[in-house]
Amino acid sequence: MKKIILVGLLGFGAWSLYKQSIDTAPSAIHTSSGSGDLRSEAPIHSTHQSFRCDGRQHCSQMTSRAEAEFFTRNCPNTKMDGDRDGIPCENDSRF
Repeated sequence: MKKIILVGLLGFGAWSLYKQSIDTAPSAIHTSSGSGDLRSEAPIHSTHQSFRCDGRQHCSQMTSRAEAEFFTRNCPNTKMDGDRDGIPCENDSRF
């Protein structure tokens, strides 16, 4: 029984690491070759910072609310606005 539990825990740990690496890996689609979706390539300049789509999708990968808002508006496949009200990362206490 201990072996089954150990194998299950190791499997779960490996799956978690795999899932995390997939979620945080930059997308190979976003290149500067001039073809493709221009929204994902062009940085938007704000008064203090400029952001660029780089494959991040989750609130835990953002460093500010402004960055999360930029990604939600301009980058594909983001997962930060669960209720789709236009306000990303509402439950993230860092912002």
